[in-house]
Amino acid sequence: MSDPLDFSGKVVLVTGSSRGIGAAMIKAFGERGAQCVVNYVVDPAGQNKADAESVAKALKNPLVIECDVTRPEQVESMMKQMLDRHGGLDILVNNSAIIRDRTIRKMSMEEFESVLRVNLTGTFTVTQKAATILRSGGRIVNLTSVSGQMGLFGQANYSSSKAAIIALTKVSARELARQNITVNAIAPGFIDVGMSKGMPDEVTDNFKKQIPLRRLGDVREIVDATLFLASPMASYITGHVLNVNGGFYMG
Repeated sequence: MSDPLDFSGKVVLVTGSSRGIGAAMIKAFGERGAQCVVNYVVDPAGQNKADAESVAKALKNPLVIECDVTRPEQVESMMKQMLDRHGGLDILVNNSAIIRDRTIRKMSMEEFESVLRVNLTGTFTVTQKAATILRSGGRIVNLTSVSGQMGLFGQANYSSSKAAIIALTKVSARELARQNITVNAIAPGFIDVGMSKGMPDEVTDNFKKQIPLRRLGDVREIVDATLFLASPMASYITGHVLNVNGGFYMG
């Protein structure tokens, strides 16, 4: 019996995969035989590039692409590179995101719009351009958040962007079904890596008290959900939001 989590021969792109959850995801696909594309956005210190190259060392024949997901011309170039190297794409994980928390009273327009630009417009742009090279039977997995379901204090920009990704996921699922491509979303709760990692201890402890399972999630639990949605086991699931939050939000 074949292993449904064997991704041999599949081409996988995870945006924002130079660190955090994205890095863990692309490594997991690589461990299961996928041809991996690591994406990062350039930064003045060059840290993202260094991190992406470090992630790539754990992969076999990876393609490492610098691409700002808010720049359509760069996204088109990324798709062309994958088409030239691999002839297409099978699995896209829209993971790129930023966070700039502040109360509505204090939030600047730039702080609001910059988060929507990366999180929402970036997800839309990559999805739009990837649709031209995704093969039949392809998978798109979008990263939303419990913040987009509940609306967390100080996250008018982030919550709005992640709520909109849920709607975008459903529209994409309807439109791309004709190409036999499924589109789903994962809504992580508080995970012990990335954005949740920087919370003060007292804030973390307060959230733990509100989580029925009484702990933060492990990055592996988000990775496993992604692998499932990208696998043949999820072939009849589309337009769905999978909550991975320890029971913090049940909707």
